[in-house]
Parts: sequence; C-alpha cells; structure tokens
Amino acid sequence: MSKVISICDFIIYWSIILIPFSISISPAFTYSFMGFLFCSFLLKKILKRQRLFVRTAINIPFILLVIISIISFKNSIDLKSSIRGIWKFVEYAMLFLICAEEVRDKKHLGRILGGIICGAVMSSIDGLWQLYSGKDFIRGHAPIINIGLKRATAAFPNANVFGVYVSAIAPVITGMALFAFKGAKKTCMLFFSLLAITGVFLTLSRGTALALYLSVLLIAILKRNKLLTTLLIIFILISPFLLPKNVKNWAKDVNYNPVRFMLNDDRISVYRNTMNMIKHHPFIGVGFSTFPENYLKYKLPEPDYAGTADHMYAHNHYLQMAGETGIIGLSIFIWLLISVFSEAKKIYSKLTSGYLKTYVISLVAGIAAFLINGLTETSLYYSRVSMIFWFMIGLLLSFKRFCSEENG
Repeated sequence: MSKVISICDFIIYWSIILIPFSISISPAFTYSFMGFLFCSFLLKKILKRQRLFVRTAINIPFILLVIISIISFKNSIDLKSSIRGIWKFVEYAMLFLICAEEVRDKKHLGRILGGIICGAVMSSIDGLWQLYSGKDFIRGHAPIINIGLKRATAAFPNANVFGVYVSAIAPVITGMALFAFKGAKKTCMLFFSLLAITGVFLTLSRGTALALYLSVLLIAILKRNKLLTTLLIIFILISPFLLPKNVKNWAKDVNYNPVRFMLNDDRISVYRNTMNMIKHHPFIGVGFSTFPENYLKYKLPEPDYAGTADHMYAHNHYLQMAGETGIIGLSIFIWLLISVFSEAKKIYSKLTSGYLKTYVISLVAGIAAFLINGLTETSLYYSRVSMIFWFMIGLLLSFKRFCSEENG
C-alpha cells in the first residue's frame, strides 16, 4: 500500500506543476493531468483513510455558490446545461482544494512557478510565430484580423481567450522577476516576463492590456516601489501616442468615447440585454449555465451598428453570473473574492520570507488581472482558461502551510 501511496504522491506533485503549462497547449492535455490529479488524490485519501478535503477560507462561500446555482435550476430551460455547469464547479473545487493541500515545500513552489513560466513562454512564442508564419505551431490556427490588424490567438480559440490566460500569469512572472530574484536568475526571469508581456500585447485586447497594467501597478503599490509606480504612470500618459494608426483612427471614429472604445457598441448592447434579464429574474436568475440559451428572450431593440447574435455570452462574467444565478449568486461570489484577498492579507502578514511574500503578492496580482479581464470577457465561463483562476486561488491558499512552518 505504501508503494501505491508513493506513486499517487508523485503523480499529484507533478500534475500540479504541469497543469498551468498544459493550458497553453490544449484542453485535452489539461484534462489528462486533471484526471491524473483527481484520481491519484482520491485513491491516496481512501488508502490513508483521511478526511477528503482540508478547510479553507473559501469553502463556505463556494458551497453556497453551488447551492444557489442548484436552486436556480428552478428557472432553467436546459437542465443538461445546468448539470454540466455544476460538474464544472466540482472540477474547480477539486482543483483549488487539492492545490491548497498538496503543495509540499519551497522547492515545489519553485517548480510550479517554472510550469507557469513555461506556459506563458510557450504561448507567447507560439503567438509570435503565428503572426510571422500565418499559423501557430501547436494547433495550426491562423491569426484573426480586426480593423486591419493581426491578432494572435496562439493555440487558443480566439485572441481574447489567449489574452485572459496570458494576462493572468504575466503578473505572477513579472512580480517574481522584479522582486524575488537577483543576479543571473533575475536576468532570466526578466526575459521570461518580457515574453509573457509580449504575448499580452500580441492579442491587441484592450481588456487584457488593462488587466496587465492594473495588476502590475498593484504589485508596485503593494511593494511600495516608487520607481515602478512612476514608470507605470508615465507609460499610461504616453500610451495614446504609441497606439497603432488603425487603433487611433478607430478611437476617432467613436469620438474618443472611452466607454465605446473599451467595450465596442455590440458589447454595450449585450450589457443592456443582460440587465434586462436580471431585471426579470433578480434573485435566482434564469438558471445556471443557461445564459446563451436565454439571451434571445431578453434582447431589447438594438441599433444597426450595435446588433448582437441570438446566442451570446455576456462578455462580463459578473453580469453573466447575476443573469444566471441572480443578485444572490453574484453577492456570494463577491463574498468568495473578499475571503480570498482577506486570507492573502493574513498569510502575507505571517510570512517572514521575502521570496514567499513576493510570491503571494504576485499571485494576488494574477488573480486580480483575471478578475479585471472579466469586466469585458466571460473569463470564468471559458473552461479552457477558468482553470488558471481556481489553480492560482488554490496555490495562494497553500501558503497557509508555510506560515505555520515558519512560525514553528
């Protein structure tokens, strides 16, 4: 039995390292490692006769979020979709709970960071090759073209999904590169950070760029680094002059309206229609994981220049959550987020290692970037990249172990 447990530990250890890298390649690759992780973890728990999961700061709000999602089935017009959505919740719960419990030591954390870096570097190089050759070298995808500009997708289905992924992990790499290493290691990390940031800009996604900028600014503020803060402020002041000519012309076409520039007219229509959906079902929503199926029913009259399809996502995961599970569901999710950041603050205050403190801040910035991107994308509903959000939360929660070890 001990040999089987050792094999399970080995699989769990390396699956956690490889999951963030696998996301950059394909969903099948990711789900293979997820399957290995889940099966090995459950088998280990059964053999050792241990309690299945540890308690974390977000267990209660997460369980309540699942409960309100199930209650919303009352209004669901597609129970199969709703049930599939709940199964996704089970996967997310398994992922963050296993990561929270099974991260072993600082060496494991370093290897996990290596997996995160490999994913960002792989996808960014793939994006560069895609723009150069016309196809990415992993999946053979061609770049997409908007307003005459090529946008990289790498191995992801579109540029915005690629942006959600790379903008969530770029702050983690950047924070660690700037403040956790010295000498040759710092030089290498800064190079990897530059590659990750390049990937963000290859997408030409406004939400992605905003998420990266604000998350790195958050790192600068939390680290109280005046030089980085000043440079970021200068960058935002000169950035309008650095935009491609096509983007400048487009900004002129929308009369320099910042809302229209950031969102597009069709997104504004989607938000109006989503608010109409929430108005009709304010408490428990239209049914979990059924937003696209319900969208047509709540469409309002739209101008010709801002028309939307009959089957849409909300392009804002907060609005979509409110549409599907009501204000109650959205409030519980906000409670969960507050719990995550409150726990991060407690963990940070108890750590003494500068490396670990920087790691915590970098993860907080990565999670924040994902959430900021969710203002213009339904990031939590893209199963391909939502995994990175729950993975980072689990990784962040695992630092509680290092508090007790350092204090011990």
